[in-house]
Amino acid sequence: MQPHDAGFEQRVRDSFARQPAMTTVGASLQAVEPGRVVVVMRHAEHLTQQHGFVHAGMLSTALDSACGYAAFSLMPADAAVLTIEFKVNLLAPARGPRFRFEGQVIKPGRTISVVEGRAFEHADDGTGEKLVATMTATVMTVQGREALRH
Repeated sequence: MQPHDAGFEQRVRDSFARQPAMTTVGASLQAVEPGRVVVVMRHAEHLTQQHGFVHAGMLSTALDSACGYAAFSLMPADAAVLTIEFKVNLLAPARGPRFRFEGQVIKPGRTISVVEGRAFEHADDGTGEKLVATMTATVMTVQGREALRH
């Protein structure tokens, strides 16, 4: 997949940095490629539900950003990105302690793109990864709305 804008990586990183929600959950960008973004996060007590697992809403938040920014990486430089729909499948309790959220564009479009996301947990001892959630997202390219541009 080819980005419309040679400066796509910096544009994605700058936009991600302006998201207080990602700061709140402790998420950061690990990789930005055309049509693919990886977000990482650590388990934290303030992100858990009553059983100590990372709350489904927190997983969904990070997956949404990974998917949205994967689509954003292929958009024109003057575009903004908005998620218009997503579905999450929770496959296993999210114990952590580390998480990787991958967003990959499946079908790029001029106005609407379809993106798949996957959330993996990783042990600190390097024993492997486990798929804990998936997302299918529909993402919209928004142009001509100055209030949304940056």
